[in-house]
Amino acid sequence: MPHHGTRHGAGPAVAILRGGTGEHVEAVVDTLVGAGVRAVELTTNTPRWREGTAWTARRFGDGVSVGVGTVLDPEQVDDAADLGASFVVSPHLDPAIGERAHERGLGWYPGAATPTEIVRAWRLGARAVKVFPAAQLGGPAYLRQVLAPLDFVDVVPTGGIGIDDAADYLAAGAVAVGLGSPLVGDALGTGDTVALRSRAERLVAGLAR
Repeated sequence: MPHHGTRHGAGPAVAILRGGTGEHVEAVVDTLVGAGVRAVELTTNTPRWREGTAWTARRFGDGVSVGVGTVLDPEQVDDAADLGASFVVSPHLDPAIGERAHERGLGWYPGAATPTEIVRAWRLGARAVKVFPAAQLGGPAYLRQVLAPLDFVDVVPTGGIGIDDAADYLAAGAVAVGLGSPLVGDALGTGDTVALRSRAERLVAGLAR
């Protein structure tokens, strides 16, 4: 997963693939990467996430940062590592997941909402903290307030972020932003990669400004 201009190096957009039938995973990833997205997260509740993770790691190598999301236990960390992922993401903070991720050499992105949770996650060794659900917590304004005293923490807000307001989160101090359905839309279910490419290109262009 990226860290905007510093440790992560994969760019500021993380595409989150969740749901669908699993039939179009490869086409969706190919389209996203072709549009300039350099970090892709496949969640464990997406059909064929294992096949999609392994395929992405093989096809793009170090050119794309591939991760596994909705990781709920240390065993799923092992799965991610064995498939070639470079990072794992959780909606919650579980030190056991972080410990296993460190053992397997994977970046760990635990979910957190409050300043207390964010600092705890950082001190436990998170590469960056997934602030979730970002929009419902207050969006860029919330992030700006939290990071005023916590500017040493790298955060990746996720949840309810749209293509048109993604750049606002970077301006508020985020190192990257995670987008799911506002970016991917129904492409995982329908295979509509034309509209997907248009959205992805718009996102990448907006974040580059």
